[in-house]
Amino acid sequence: MSNSLLDFLAHGLLHLSWWQLVLYTLAVTHVTIVGVTVYLHRCQAHRALDLHPVVSHFFRFWLWMTTGMLTGQWAAIHRKHHAKCETEEDPHSPQTRGIWKVLLEGAELYRTEAKNEETMRKFSHGTPNDWIERHVYTKYPILGVSLMMVINVALFGAVGLTVWAVQMIWIPFWAAGVVNGLAHFWGYRNFNSADASTNIFPWGILIGGEELHNNHHTYATSAKLSNKWFEFDIGWMYIRILSACRLATVKKVAPTPRLGSRKLVLDQDTLQAVLANRYEVMASYGKALKRAYRQELAHLKEVGAREKYQLMRSARNWFHKEEAGLDEPQKRQLPQIFANSQKLRTYIELRNELAAMWERSNASREQLLAQLQAWCHRAEQSGIKALQEFALRLRRYA
Repeated sequence: MSNSLLDFLAHGLLHLSWWQLVLYTLAVTHVTIVGVTVYLHRCQAHRALDLHPVVSHFFRFWLWMTTGMLTGQWAAIHRKHHAKCETEEDPHSPQTRGIWKVLLEGAELYRTEAKNEETMRKFSHGTPNDWIERHVYTKYPILGVSLMMVINVALFGAVGLTVWAVQMIWIPFWAAGVVNGLAHFWGYRNFNSADASTNIFPWGILIGGEELHNNHHTYATSAKLSNKWFEFDIGWMYIRILSACRLATVKKVAPTPRLGSRKLVLDQDTLQAVLANRYEVMASYGKALKRAYRQELAHLKEVGAREKYQLMRSARNWFHKEEAGLDEPQKRQLPQIFANSQKLRTYIELRNELAAMWERSNASREQLLAQLQAWCHRAEQSGIKALQEFALRLRRYA
């Protein structure tokens, strides 16, 4: 075997050093992550933005080469995940299948659901179904990743197989495993959405912003996933760049509360603003409830009510949660806590009344407006300063 052939097998055409290979691998896997979060997730699955046809087809081609995933399959499985979240029909919920199952076998769960014809028929509407999708990408799903392997070996020699292997496991590990698994099992929550979604900050650069999963499940059709000042959504950065180049059009983002002057009598504009920002409203209320609970604990400790203090201290990590999310022992403990604090009872009663407004789908706008006005009046008459301030804030929504 000639020296030139041996050299080609060892180093490929480019003769890159180890650190150049690492940078290349990080760069190409990052492009794949951007393709998943911007194109597959936000554009195709949720229609949060439109992409220029050139950009869309680049991502379709790139994902075919680097993952073998098909747009229609991915969008259908993800839409079903939202529609059936945390139920037995959810394709990859760690709440029903176990965290280790989703972490270690997330890609297998995806492939299994991709074979479900009912899922594809019901949830894949609106995804590309042109000639190249039917006769190339769908017909030859393995061809793309095989070509990627050949290209890597040609460019880098034998080590190109390692680069290719990293490319192949990148999405199954980060997206199918970490996002679908950990982001429904562990982390912090900005909003009390109906599912178990969490944010697992700070992995934004590696997962493209997908780690802000609780934000996403709360506002599923938002093109922007970050919500708090410390959260970084690199996918949104790329969308803004594409928008500036007229290659993307953002259709929707999560609402941002706008506060105007206080209204003594609420109107339809106030109601619309409160309804649009209901998740933010409930999150703010939850923070007020936590503060009130800490104050009650501090008061009991100060006056030396040891037994009452121990009882309430044991509930400090779950008291702020909605009753539907509590287990039976916790629910049985609530009356004891209410017996110790009328203030906390009032907080919970008003929270339940406020949350019930979002569920009254049959109520007219006039009925909802009257209920919101009555809620603000009751909060203001409670004698609790924090509730009075919260009602004042609701009156300023615009």
